[in-house]
Amino acid sequence: MLHRAVYFLLAAFFLAACASSEVIINGTAVPPVPTLEAAMVEQGANLYAAHCAACHGAKLEGQPDWKQRNAEGVFPAPPHDGSGHTWHHSDEVLLYVTANGSTAFDPTSKMPAFKEALAEAEMRAILAFIKSRWGQREREHQWWVTATKNDARVIPTP
Repeated sequence: MLHRAVYFLLAAFFLAACASSEVIINGTAVPPVPTLEAAMVEQGANLYAAHCAACHGAKLEGQPDWKQRNAEGVFPAPPHDGSGHTWHHSDEVLLYVTANGSTAFDPTSKMPAFKEALAEAEMRAILAFIKSRWGQREREHQWWVTATKNDARVIPTP
């Protein structure tokens, strides 16, 4: 019985240590990945279904051939799951694109602006839902980019 208690205590300590580990990429450390709040993820799932799924897919799968311009010269909507590139961008960039559309980055983009339809808290909830569908590698990389502001320079300045 004592061995079992010690085993569970060690297992709990190990899991806690892993869960609170800092993220280090290219020698730069950032604090541990923040935990997603269940209520926020649930709200985000509902908002995603209402505002995003028509283009980006109910399962975050995106449109076919999203890396190639279509006959209209437009890139189809990318996936938001781990197979896409959403996790390569910081929260700041993702919220900017959601609020303002992506024409600042690609004038032919069909991504609309949602700043009139969604509050920032709602956009953050959608992002939390998307993050909840990523694996650990994607979450850690995206958090590192967010924490280091490694891609904030791509946001257009007025």
